[in-house]
Amino acid sequence: MAKRDYYEVLGVDKNAAAADIKKAYRKLALKYHPDKNPDDKEAEEKFKEAAEAYEVLSDENKKAKYDRFGHAGMGGAAGGGGFGGGMSMDDIFSQFGDIFGGAGFGGFSGFGGGGGRQGGRRVNRGSNIRVKVTLSLKDIVNGVEKKIKVKKYVKCNTCGGNGAEGGSGFSTCDTCNGSGQVNRVTNTFLGQMQTVSACPKCGGEGKTITNKCNTCHGDGIVKDDETIELKIPAGVEDGMQLSVTGKGNMGARNGVPGDLIVLVEEEEHPQLKRDGNNILFDLYISFADAILGTEVMVPTVNGKAKIKIEPGTQGGKVLRLRNKGIPDINGYRTGDQLVNVNVWTPQKLSKEEKAAIEKFRDSKNFEPQPTANDKGFFERMKDYFH
Repeated sequence: MAKRDYYEVLGVDKNAAAADIKKAYRKLALKYHPDKNPDDKEAEEKFKEAAEAYEVLSDENKKAKYDRFGHAGMGGAAGGGGFGGGMSMDDIFSQFGDIFGGAGFGGFSGFGGGGGRQGGRRVNRGSNIRVKVTLSLKDIVNGVEKKIKVKKYVKCNTCGGNGAEGGSGFSTCDTCNGSGQVNRVTNTFLGQMQTVSACPKCGGEGKTITNKCNTCHGDGIVKDDETIELKIPAGVEDGMQLSVTGKGNMGARNGVPGDLIVLVEEEEHPQLKRDGNNILFDLYISFADAILGTEVMVPTVNGKAKIKIEPGTQGGKVLRLRNKGIPDINGYRTGDQLVNVNVWTPQKLSKEEKAAIEKFRDSKNFEPQPTANDKGFFERMKDYFH
């Protein structure tokens, strides 16, 4: 099912201020929060949808890309983990847990492993990884699947990612009693103020490791290589960034993985040049072919195409090969290939060739004939010189 427009999701317009975007998201998050709508799948999906919209619109760079390219600019057309494939509950609670200031609905906290809530305990989020992918013009026109090898933090197999030797060996934190949070009461002139923050002893996890894993030393993650499949949509541009959700570094102790940020670099084609969604090609034909007309083969991204040169073709004429350009990343249209005709004037002639050309020099057919657009220019020049 197609994603709704992010501005529509949050109920704001494109010119909304950052504060208004945050306010609109907070309102929806409160309305559809899982604690307020237990076992309600529809509310859960709306909760995720609002968080995904806020994650983009609250970030200036992501918002700019979304305004320009729509969902495709967020990588919505790719697979293999999915560019812009949506946000999990762990993503939401780890990224936006502070939007309520630690109060209300369990402190807007993390969900664990299989989606069960962790009662306010912190969920560690892994960092994002940035990679560069070089694409040929053919890759950009057709879209492409690529496999890349990334060195990253992955879950430790020895302890199952929890950091304890053999997967066990924990004790409940005696400071927060396993909640991962501590409450502080401060006396102010307005009265008592209660604040909730992560437990300083266990870092918000609610437990401490008594016997650390010898492989990962208690972190639950180790460095390893992973081969990731990317499905890059047609129409991407040089400098565009695509995001593969959940393919970044794994978070410590069964935390939430970060994202893989893919920077697109466009490789220069030896004959063709990109101009927006169009492709440009400079064709050089002989003086004789321009006079008599001919048929020539020109290169395209996916092979060759035959074009007809009409008799009397002038240098600078542009021929159009429709739909031989680059698809719009949003799927609205496909560009054309524009062939710019250049007439090559020979610089060296034999005596016989020169004599043949001399015969035609005084022919009226060899005198320059201005086009309709040129006539005014020639008239003005005649007045100028006389």
